[in-house]
Amino acid sequence: MLFNSVNFLIFLPVTVLVYYLLPAKYRCVWLLAASYFFYAQWNSKYTLLLLSCTLITYVTAIWLDKLDDLKKRRAALAVCLTLVLGVLFFFKYTSMFFGYVDAFRAKFLGSTDLLFPYDKIILPVGISFFTLQSMGYVIDVYRKDLPAEKSFIKYALFVAFFPQLVAGPIERTKGLLAQLSDVNRKFKYEYLQHGVFFILYGLMIKMVIADNVAKIVDTVYADPVKYSGWFIVFAMFLFLVQGYGDFFGYSIIAKGSAALLGIKLMDNFDAPLYARSTTEYWRRWHISMCSWFRDYVYIPLGGSRRGKLRKYINIMIVFLLSGLWHGAAMSYVIWGGMNGVFQIVEAVWPFHFKQSASKAVTFITDLVKNIAAMTVVCFSLIFMRSGSFGVGLVMIKQMFSNLGNFMEFITAKSYDTYGITRAGMRGMFFGFLVLMVVDRIKFHGKKPLDILLAQKIWVRYAVYFAFVFFILIFGCYGEAGDAQQFIYFQF
Repeated sequence: MLFNSVNFLIFLPVTVLVYYLLPAKYRCVWLLAASYFFYAQWNSKYTLLLLSCTLITYVTAIWLDKLDDLKKRRAALAVCLTLVLGVLFFFKYTSMFFGYVDAFRAKFLGSTDLLFPYDKIILPVGISFFTLQSMGYVIDVYRKDLPAEKSFIKYALFVAFFPQLVAGPIERTKGLLAQLSDVNRKFKYEYLQHGVFFILYGLMIKMVIADNVAKIVDTVYADPVKYSGWFIVFAMFLFLVQGYGDFFGYSIIAKGSAALLGIKLMDNFDAPLYARSTTEYWRRWHISMCSWFRDYVYIPLGGSRRGKLRKYINIMIVFLLSGLWHGAAMSYVIWGGMNGVFQIVEAVWPFHFKQSASKAVTFITDLVKNIAAMTVVCFSLIFMRSGSFGVGLVMIKQMFSNLGNFMEFITAKSYDTYGITRAGMRGMFFGFLVLMVVDRIKFHGKKPLDILLAQKIWVRYAVYFAFVFFILIFGCYGEAGDAQQFIYFQF
Protein backbone atom coordinates (compact mmCIF):
# COMPACT_ATOMS: atom_id res chain seq x y z
CA MET A 1 0.00 0.00 0.00
CA LEU A 2 1.54 3.26 -1.15
CA PHE A 3 1.16 6.57 0.64
CA ASN A 4 0.11 8.19 -2.64
CA SER A 5 -2.70 5.70 -3.32
CA VAL A 6 -6.47 5.73 -2.86
CA ASN A 7 -6.17 2.69 -0.59
CA PHE A 8 -4.01 4.62 1.87
CA LEU A 9 -6.39 7.57 1.65
CA ILE A 10 -9.04 5.22 3.06
CA PHE A 11 -6.79 3.20 5.36
CA LEU A 12 -5.26 6.13 7.28
CA PRO A 13 -8.41 7.96 8.47
CA VAL A 14 -10.08 4.65 9.39
CA THR A 15 -7.02 3.60 11.41
CA VAL A 16 -6.81 6.96 13.18
CA LEU A 17 -10.55 7.16 13.90
CA VAL A 18 -10.77 3.65 15.35
CA TYR A 19 -7.61 4.29 17.40
CA TYR A 20 -9.20 7.23 19.23
CA LEU A 21 -12.56 5.48 19.63
CA LEU A 22 -11.07 2.36 21.21
CA PRO A 23 -10.41 2.02 24.96
CA ALA A 24 -6.76 2.71 25.80
CA LYS A 25 -5.91 -0.95 26.52
CA TYR A 26 -6.78 -2.02 22.95
CA ARG A 27 -5.01 0.76 21.08
CA CYS A 28 -1.62 -0.92 20.71
CA VAL A 29 -3.27 -4.12 19.52
CA TRP A 30 -5.26 -2.14 16.95
CA LEU A 31 -2.21 -0.28 15.63
CA LEU A 32 -0.25 -3.53 15.44
CA ALA A 33 -3.03 -5.22 13.48
CA ALA A 34 -3.31 -2.19 11.18
CA SER A 35 0.47 -2.17 10.65
CA TYR A 36 0.57 -5.85 9.69
CA PHE A 37 -2.42 -5.33 7.38
CA PHE A 38 -0.57 -2.40 5.80
CA TYR A 39 2.55 -4.54 5.25
CA ALA A 40 0.54 -7.51 3.97
CA GLN A 41 -0.71 -5.48 1.02
CA TRP A 42 2.66 -6.05 -0.70
CA ASN A 43 3.08 -9.73 0.14
CA SER A 44 1.11 -11.34 2.94
CA LYS A 45 3.65 -14.19 3.25
CA TYR A 46 6.38 -11.78 4.26
CA THR A 47 4.49 -10.75 7.37
CA LEU A 48 5.91 -14.01 8.77
CA LEU A 49 9.40 -12.70 8.02
CA LEU A 50 8.62 -9.45 9.84
CA LEU A 51 7.22 -11.45 12.75
CA SER A 52 10.29 -13.72 12.84
CA CYS A 53 12.73 -10.79 13.09
CA THR A 54 10.53 -9.30 15.80
CA LEU A 55 10.47 -12.55 17.80
CA ILE A 56 14.24 -13.10 17.48
CA THR A 57 15.12 -9.64 18.75
CA TYR A 58 12.39 -9.59 21.42
CA VAL A 59 13.45 -12.92 22.95
CA THR A 60 17.15 -12.00 22.77
CA ALA A 61 16.56 -8.70 24.57
CA ILE A 62 14.58 -10.43 27.34
CA TRP A 63 17.39 -12.98 27.66
CA LEU A 64 20.07 -10.25 27.76
CA ASP A 65 18.22 -8.56 30.60
CA LYS A 66 18.58 -11.70 32.68
CA LEU A 67 22.22 -12.47 31.87
CA ASP A 68 25.09 -11.05 33.89
CA ASP A 69 27.97 -13.07 32.44
CA LEU A 70 29.68 -10.94 29.77
CA LYS A 71 30.66 -13.93 27.59
CA LYS A 72 27.09 -15.22 27.54
CA ARG A 73 25.75 -11.75 26.77
CA ARG A 74 28.16 -11.42 23.85
CA ALA A 75 27.23 -14.88 22.61
CA ALA A 76 23.50 -14.08 22.80
CA LEU A 77 24.00 -10.82 20.91
CA ALA A 78 26.17 -12.52 18.29
CA VAL A 79 23.57 -15.25 17.68
CA CYS A 80 20.79 -12.67 17.39
CA LEU A 81 22.65 -10.40 14.96
CA THR A 82 23.76 -13.40 12.91
CA LEU A 83 20.16 -14.57 12.52
CA VAL A 84 18.77 -11.14 11.64
CA LEU A 85 21.63 -10.31 9.29
CA GLY A 86 21.31 -13.79 7.82
CA VAL A 87 17.70 -13.05 6.87
CA LEU A 88 18.74 -9.71 5.37
CA PHE A 89 21.65 -11.20 3.44
CA PHE A 90 19.60 -14.11 2.06
CA PHE A 91 16.80 -11.99 0.66
CA LYS A 92 18.87 -9.00 -0.43
CA TYR A 93 22.35 -10.24 -1.33
CA THR A 94 21.93 -13.85 -2.48
CA SER A 95 21.20 -12.73 -6.03
CA MET A 96 24.30 -10.51 -6.02
CA PHE A 97 26.58 -13.27 -4.72
CA PHE A 98 25.36 -16.04 -7.03
CA GLY A 99 25.13 -13.61 -9.92
CA TYR A 100 28.87 -13.02 -9.70
CA VAL A 101 29.51 -16.76 -9.22
CA ASP A 102 27.42 -17.64 -12.30
CA ALA A 103 29.13 -14.90 -14.33
CA PHE A 104 32.52 -16.41 -13.39
CA ARG A 105 31.32 -19.93 -14.28
CA ALA A 106 29.96 -18.74 -17.62
CA LYS A 107 33.17 -16.92 -18.57
CA PHE A 108 35.74 -19.47 -17.44
CA LEU A 109 33.85 -22.78 -17.34
CA GLY A 110 31.34 -22.27 -20.13
CA SER A 111 28.42 -23.06 -17.80
CA THR A 112 25.13 -21.29 -18.59
CA ASP A 113 22.86 -22.82 -15.93
CA LEU A 114 22.10 -21.13 -12.62
CA LEU A 115 23.96 -22.56 -9.65
CA PHE A 116 21.11 -21.37 -7.42
CA PRO A 117 17.62 -20.13 -8.46
CA TYR A 118 18.23 -16.67 -7.01
CA ASP A 119 16.02 -15.08 -9.67
CA LYS A 120 12.99 -16.41 -7.77
CA ILE A 121 13.84 -14.53 -4.56
CA ILE A 122 11.59 -11.51 -4.02
CA LEU A 123 13.07 -8.70 -1.92
CA PRO A 124 10.73 -7.97 1.00
CA VAL A 125 9.70 -4.33 1.14
CA GLY A 126 11.39 -2.42 3.97
CA ILE A 127 13.63 -5.28 5.11
CA SER A 128 16.70 -3.01 5.25
CA PHE A 129 14.84 -0.64 7.55
CA PHE A 130 13.12 -2.90 10.08
CA THR A 131 16.20 -5.11 10.46
CA LEU A 132 18.37 -2.10 11.38
CA GLN A 133 15.73 -0.77 13.75
CA SER A 134 15.32 -4.09 15.56
CA MET A 135 19.09 -4.70 15.74
CA GLY A 136 19.59 -1.22 17.18
CA TYR A 137 17.13 -2.07 19.94
CA VAL A 138 18.95 -5.30 20.86
CA ILE A 139 22.33 -3.55 20.87
CA ASP A 140 20.93 -0.85 23.17
CA VAL A 141 19.70 -3.53 25.59
CA TYR A 142 23.08 -5.29 25.39
CA ARG A 143 24.82 -2.01 26.27
CA LYS A 144 22.35 -1.55 29.13
CA ASP A 145 21.28 1.78 27.68
CA LEU A 146 17.70 0.70 28.31
CA PRO A 147 15.82 -2.28 29.74
CA ALA A 148 14.17 -4.85 27.51
CA GLU A 149 10.53 -4.19 26.67
CA LYS A 150 8.46 -6.85 28.42
CA SER A 151 5.30 -6.38 26.35
CA PHE A 152 5.57 -8.25 23.07
CA ILE A 153 2.66 -6.26 21.60
CA LYS A 154 4.36 -2.91 22.26
CA TYR A 155 7.71 -4.10 20.96
CA ALA A 156 6.14 -5.66 17.85
CA LEU A 157 4.40 -2.35 17.20
CA PHE A 158 7.71 -0.52 17.56
CA VAL A 159 9.19 -2.69 14.79
CA ALA A 160 6.12 -2.66 12.53
CA PHE A 161 4.62 0.82 13.08
CA PHE A 162 3.14 1.41 9.62
CA PRO A 163 4.10 5.06 8.92
CA GLN A 164 7.83 4.30 9.04
CA LEU A 165 7.86 0.54 8.49
CA VAL A 166 8.93 0.26 4.86
CA ALA A 167 11.21 3.28 4.31
CA GLY A 168 12.01 4.81 7.67
CA PRO A 169 12.97 6.92 9.38
CA ILE A 170 14.90 4.28 11.33
CA GLU A 171 13.66 5.16 14.79
CA ARG A 172 15.43 4.55 18.09
CA THR A 173 13.78 2.74 20.95
CA LYS A 174 13.90 5.68 23.36
CA GLY A 175 12.26 7.97 20.85
CA LEU A 176 9.41 5.83 19.51
CA LEU A 177 8.66 2.99 21.91
CA ALA A 178 7.81 5.30 24.81
CA GLN A 179 5.36 7.23 22.62
CA LEU A 180 3.68 4.05 21.38
CA SER A 181 3.35 2.85 24.97
CA ASP A 182 1.49 6.00 25.96
CA VAL A 183 -2.00 4.90 24.96
CA ASN A 184 -3.89 7.47 27.03
CA ARG A 185 -3.48 10.29 24.54
CA LYS A 186 -6.61 12.19 23.66
CA PHE A 187 -7.12 13.69 20.25
CA LYS A 188 -5.92 17.28 19.85
CA TYR A 189 -6.61 19.71 17.02
CA GLU A 190 -2.83 20.26 16.93
CA TYR A 191 -2.39 16.66 15.78
CA LEU A 192 -4.72 17.29 12.85
CA GLN A 193 -2.99 20.53 11.89
CA HIS A 194 0.45 18.95 11.89
CA GLY A 195 -0.69 15.76 10.21
CA VAL A 196 -2.56 17.43 7.34
CA PHE A 197 0.26 19.88 6.61
CA PHE A 198 2.96 17.21 6.54
CA ILE A 199 0.89 14.80 4.43
CA LEU A 200 -0.12 17.41 1.84
CA TYR A 201 3.41 18.85 1.68
CA GLY A 202 4.89 15.36 1.33
CA LEU A 203 2.45 14.40 -1.43
CA MET A 204 3.23 17.61 -3.30
CA ILE A 205 6.98 16.96 -3.08
CA LYS A 206 6.57 13.34 -4.17
CA MET A 207 3.93 13.65 -6.90
CA VAL A 208 4.68 17.09 -8.34
CA ILE A 209 8.47 17.22 -8.04
CA ALA A 210 9.92 13.71 -7.73
CA ASP A 211 7.58 11.89 -10.11
CA ASN A 212 7.86 14.54 -12.83
CA VAL A 213 11.64 14.66 -12.46
CA ALA A 214 11.68 10.84 -12.68
CA LYS A 215 10.32 11.01 -16.24
CA ILE A 216 13.32 13.04 -17.36
CA VAL A 217 15.87 10.98 -15.42
CA ASP A 218 14.43 7.64 -16.56
CA THR A 219 14.36 8.74 -20.19
CA VAL A 220 17.99 9.87 -20.26
CA TYR A 221 19.35 6.95 -18.25
CA ALA A 222 17.45 4.45 -20.41
CA ASP A 223 19.59 5.35 -23.45
CA PRO A 224 22.43 7.70 -22.44
CA VAL A 225 24.29 7.32 -25.75
CA LYS A 226 21.37 9.02 -27.47
CA TYR A 227 21.92 12.25 -25.53
CA SER A 228 24.67 14.83 -25.59
CA GLY A 229 26.65 15.75 -22.48
CA TRP A 230 24.44 18.69 -21.44
CA PHE A 231 21.40 16.42 -21.19
CA ILE A 232 23.34 13.91 -19.10
CA VAL A 233 24.62 16.65 -16.79
CA PHE A 234 21.04 17.87 -16.39
CA ALA A 235 19.80 14.34 -15.61
CA MET A 236 22.72 13.85 -13.21
CA PHE A 237 21.65 16.82 -11.11
CA LEU A 238 17.97 15.98 -11.44
CA PHE A 239 18.46 12.50 -9.99
CA LEU A 240 19.49 14.08 -6.69
CA VAL A 241 16.32 16.20 -6.84
CA GLN A 242 14.27 13.10 -7.62
CA GLY A 243 15.81 11.09 -4.80
CA TYR A 244 15.39 13.92 -2.34
CA GLY A 245 11.81 14.68 -3.37
CA ASP A 246 10.89 11.01 -3.31
CA PHE A 247 12.48 10.05 0.00
CA PHE A 248 11.88 13.34 1.79
CA GLY A 249 8.29 13.24 0.55
CA TYR A 250 7.85 9.75 2.01
CA SER A 251 9.44 10.77 5.32
CA ILE A 252 7.19 13.82 5.62
CA ILE A 253 4.05 11.81 4.84
CA ALA A 254 5.16 9.26 7.44
CA LYS A 255 5.69 12.08 9.92
CA GLY A 256 2.21 13.44 9.18
CA SER A 257 0.54 10.04 9.46
CA ALA A 258 2.17 9.48 12.86
CA ALA A 259 1.29 13.04 13.93
CA LEU A 260 -2.43 12.27 13.50
CA LEU A 261 -1.92 9.66 16.23
CA GLY A 262 -0.06 12.12 18.45
CA ILE A 263 3.31 10.50 17.72
CA LYS A 264 6.40 12.46 16.69
CA LEU A 265 8.82 10.82 14.28
CA MET A 266 12.34 12.18 13.92
CA ASP A 267 13.25 14.57 11.11
CA ASN A 268 15.05 12.53 8.48
CA PHE A 269 16.29 15.45 6.38
CA ASP A 270 17.51 18.94 7.21
CA ALA A 271 17.79 20.98 4.00
CA PRO A 272 20.61 18.84 2.49
CA LEU A 273 20.59 20.66 -0.86
CA TYR A 274 22.00 23.72 0.90
CA ALA A 275 25.02 21.81 2.25
CA ARG A 276 28.38 23.52 1.64
CA SER A 277 30.43 20.32 1.78
CA THR A 278 29.80 16.60 1.36
CA THR A 279 30.42 16.18 5.09
CA GLU A 280 27.65 18.65 5.86
CA TYR A 281 25.47 16.99 3.21
CA TRP A 282 25.67 13.66 5.03
CA ARG A 283 24.81 15.35 8.32
CA ARG A 284 21.63 16.61 6.69
CA TRP A 285 20.70 13.66 4.45
CA HIS A 286 18.92 10.49 5.69
CA ILE A 287 19.76 11.43 9.27
CA SER A 288 18.31 8.29 10.84
CA MET A 289 20.47 5.95 8.71
CA CYS A 290 23.62 8.05 9.13
CA SER A 291 23.19 8.25 12.90
CA TRP A 292 22.55 4.48 13.03
CA PHE A 293 25.80 3.69 11.23
CA ARG A 294 27.61 6.25 13.38
CA ASP A 295 26.39 4.80 16.70
CA TYR A 296 26.45 1.09 15.86
CA VAL A 297 29.35 0.80 13.38
CA TYR A 298 31.64 3.86 13.32
CA ILE A 299 31.96 4.44 17.08
CA PRO A 300 32.34 0.70 17.97
CA LEU A 301 35.13 0.50 15.37
CA GLY A 302 36.94 3.21 17.30
CA GLY A 303 35.55 6.32 15.60
CA SER A 304 38.19 9.04 15.68
CA ARG A 305 39.71 7.93 19.00
CA ARG A 306 42.55 5.81 17.58
CA GLY A 307 44.36 8.26 15.36
CA LYS A 308 43.70 9.84 11.99
CA LEU A 309 44.53 6.81 9.86
CA ARG A 310 42.14 4.59 11.79
CA LYS A 311 39.51 7.32 11.61
CA TYR A 312 39.76 7.42 7.81
CA ILE A 313 39.59 3.63 7.59
CA ASN A 314 36.48 3.63 9.77
CA ILE A 315 34.88 6.29 7.57
CA MET A 316 35.51 4.16 4.47
CA ILE A 317 34.09 1.06 6.14
CA VAL A 318 30.92 2.93 7.10
CA PHE A 319 30.38 4.36 3.64
CA LEU A 320 31.10 1.07 1.86
CA LEU A 321 28.59 -0.64 4.14
CA SER A 322 26.14 2.20 3.54
CA GLY A 323 26.49 1.69 -0.20
CA LEU A 324 25.91 -2.04 0.17
CA TRP A 325 22.91 -1.34 2.42
CA HIS A 326 21.36 0.76 -0.34
CA GLY A 327 21.61 -1.92 -2.99
CA ALA A 328 22.96 -5.36 -3.86
CA ALA A 329 25.30 -4.32 -6.67
CA MET A 330 28.87 -3.13 -7.01
CA SER A 331 27.61 0.19 -8.40
CA TYR A 332 26.15 0.96 -4.96
CA VAL A 333 29.41 0.01 -3.26
CA ILE A 334 31.31 2.28 -5.66
CA TRP A 335 28.90 5.11 -4.87
CA GLY A 336 29.40 4.55 -1.14
CA GLY A 337 33.17 4.37 -1.55
CA MET A 338 33.27 7.61 -3.53
CA ASN A 339 31.38 9.41 -0.78
CA GLY A 340 33.76 7.95 1.78
CA VAL A 341 36.69 9.35 -0.22
CA PHE A 342 34.98 12.75 -0.32
CA GLN A 343 34.71 12.73 3.48
CA ILE A 344 38.36 11.85 3.91
CA VAL A 345 39.54 14.46 1.40
CA GLU A 346 37.56 17.15 3.22
CA ALA A 347 38.98 15.99 6.55
CA VAL A 348 42.57 16.03 5.28
CA TRP A 349 42.30 19.21 3.20
CA PRO A 350 39.44 21.30 4.59
CA PHE A 351 38.29 23.93 2.14
CA HIS A 352 38.09 27.19 4.04
CA PHE A 353 37.45 30.61 2.57
CA LYS A 354 38.68 33.69 4.35
CA GLN A 355 35.92 35.10 6.55
CA SER A 356 34.41 38.36 5.34
CA ALA A 357 32.25 40.95 7.06
CA SER A 358 30.40 41.47 3.79
CA LYS A 359 27.14 39.52 3.55
CA ALA A 360 27.42 39.51 -0.23
CA VAL A 361 30.89 37.93 -0.15
CA THR A 362 29.73 35.36 2.42
CA PHE A 363 26.75 34.50 0.26
CA ILE A 364 28.90 34.04 -2.84
CA THR A 365 31.46 31.86 -1.04
CA ASP A 366 28.68 29.72 0.45
CA LEU A 367 27.11 29.42 -2.99
CA VAL A 368 30.39 28.33 -4.56
CA LYS A 369 30.92 25.71 -1.84
CA ASN A 370 27.32 24.54 -2.20
CA ILE A 371 27.60 24.12 -5.97
CA ALA A 372 30.91 22.26 -5.61
CA ALA A 373 29.52 19.92 -2.95
CA MET A 374 26.32 19.15 -4.88
CA THR A 375 28.30 18.56 -8.07
CA VAL A 376 30.49 15.83 -6.55
CA VAL A 377 27.48 14.29 -4.75
CA CYS A 378 25.53 14.16 -8.02
CA PHE A 379 28.55 12.81 -9.90
CA SER A 380 28.78 9.87 -7.51
CA LEU A 381 25.05 9.20 -7.95
CA ILE A 382 25.65 8.35 -11.62
CA PHE A 383 26.85 4.92 -10.55
CA MET A 384 23.92 4.35 -8.19
CA ARG A 385 21.30 5.30 -10.77
CA SER A 386 22.92 3.62 -13.77
CA GLY A 387 22.89 0.27 -11.99
CA SER A 388 26.28 -0.81 -13.29
CA PHE A 389 29.82 0.48 -13.40
CA GLY A 390 29.96 0.10 -17.18
CA VAL A 391 26.88 2.21 -17.89
CA GLY A 392 28.14 4.81 -15.42
CA LEU A 393 31.41 5.09 -17.33
CA VAL A 394 29.51 5.45 -20.62
CA MET A 395 27.56 8.39 -19.19
CA ILE A 396 30.69 10.06 -17.85
CA LYS A 397 32.37 9.61 -21.24
CA GLN A 398 29.37 11.25 -22.92
CA MET A 399 29.58 14.20 -20.56
CA PHE A 400 33.21 14.95 -21.34
CA SER A 401 33.54 13.85 -24.98
CA ASN A 402 30.19 14.84 -26.44
CA LEU A 403 28.97 17.90 -24.56
CA GLY A 404 26.85 19.08 -27.48
CA ASN A 405 25.18 22.39 -28.26
CA PHE A 406 24.10 24.30 -25.17
CA MET A 407 21.50 26.34 -27.05
CA GLU A 408 19.89 23.16 -28.36
CA PHE A 409 19.74 21.87 -24.81
CA ILE A 410 18.00 24.91 -23.34
CA THR A 411 15.36 25.31 -26.05
CA ALA A 412 11.82 24.28 -25.15
CA LYS A 413 11.71 21.86 -28.06
CA SER A 414 14.39 19.71 -26.48
CA TYR A 415 12.15 19.04 -23.47
CA ASP A 416 9.86 16.93 -25.66
CA THR A 417 12.58 14.30 -25.85
CA TYR A 418 12.36 13.82 -22.08
CA GLY A 419 8.89 12.32 -22.09
CA ILE A 420 7.40 15.12 -19.99
CA THR A 421 4.79 17.72 -20.89
CA ARG A 422 5.43 21.45 -20.64
CA ALA A 423 2.78 21.63 -17.92
CA GLY A 424 4.59 18.90 -16.00
CA MET A 425 7.86 20.80 -16.42
CA ARG A 426 6.30 24.02 -15.11
CA GLY A 427 4.75 22.23 -12.14
CA MET A 428 8.07 20.55 -11.38
CA PHE A 429 9.97 23.83 -11.35
CA PHE A 430 7.36 25.63 -9.27
CA GLY A 431 7.24 22.78 -6.76
CA PHE A 432 11.03 22.77 -6.59
CA LEU A 433 10.99 26.51 -5.92
CA VAL A 434 8.57 25.99 -3.01
CA LEU A 435 10.76 23.18 -1.65
CA MET A 436 13.89 25.33 -1.78
CA VAL A 437 12.17 28.25 -0.05
CA VAL A 438 10.88 26.02 2.74
CA ASP A 439 14.29 24.35 3.08
CA ARG A 440 15.96 27.74 3.24
CA ILE A 441 13.78 28.57 6.23
CA LYS A 442 14.84 25.29 7.85
CA PHE A 443 18.48 25.92 6.97
CA HIS A 444 18.35 29.08 9.09
CA GLY A 445 17.08 27.12 12.09
CA LYS A 446 13.40 28.05 11.85
CA LYS A 447 10.39 25.73 11.61
CA PRO A 448 8.20 26.34 8.54
CA LEU A 449 5.14 24.76 10.16
CA ASP A 450 5.36 27.04 13.19
CA ILE A 451 5.53 30.04 10.87
CA LEU A 452 2.47 28.83 8.95
CA LEU A 453 0.42 28.10 12.07
CA ALA A 454 1.15 31.62 13.32
CA GLN A 455 -0.66 33.07 10.29
CA LYS A 456 -4.34 33.89 10.01
CA ILE A 457 -6.67 30.99 9.27
CA TRP A 458 -7.34 32.08 5.67
CA VAL A 459 -3.60 32.05 4.95
CA ARG A 460 -3.23 28.54 6.36
CA TYR A 461 -6.12 27.18 4.34
CA ALA A 462 -4.89 28.95 1.22
CA VAL A 463 -1.62 27.03 1.59
CA TYR A 464 -3.46 23.72 2.09
CA PHE A 465 -5.64 24.30 -0.98
CA ALA A 466 -2.57 25.33 -3.00
CA PHE A 467 -0.96 21.99 -2.16
CA VAL A 468 -4.12 20.12 -3.17
CA PHE A 469 -4.39 22.14 -6.39
CA PHE A 470 -0.84 21.42 -7.47
CA ILE A 471 -1.14 17.74 -6.59
CA LEU A 472 -4.31 17.42 -8.70
CA ILE A 473 -3.09 19.51 -11.65
CA PHE A 474 0.63 18.68 -11.84
CA GLY A 475 0.91 15.44 -9.87
CA CYS A 476 1.85 12.15 -11.56
CA TYR A 477 -0.52 9.24 -11.13
CA GLY A 478 1.15 6.64 -13.29
CA GLU A 479 -0.54 4.65 -15.99
CA ALA A 480 -4.29 4.20 -15.54
CA GLY A 481 -4.12 6.32 -12.42
CA ASP A 482 -1.86 3.93 -10.51
CA ALA A 483 0.28 5.38 -7.72
CA GLN A 484 3.98 5.82 -8.45
CA GLN A 485 6.40 3.67 -6.45
CA PHE A 486 8.79 5.23 -3.92
CA ILE A 487 12.51 4.82 -4.75
CA TYR A 488 13.58 3.73 -1.27
CA PHE A 489 11.14 0.79 -1.25
CA GLN A 490 13.76 -1.11 -3.29
CA PHE A 491 16.27 -0.67 -0.45
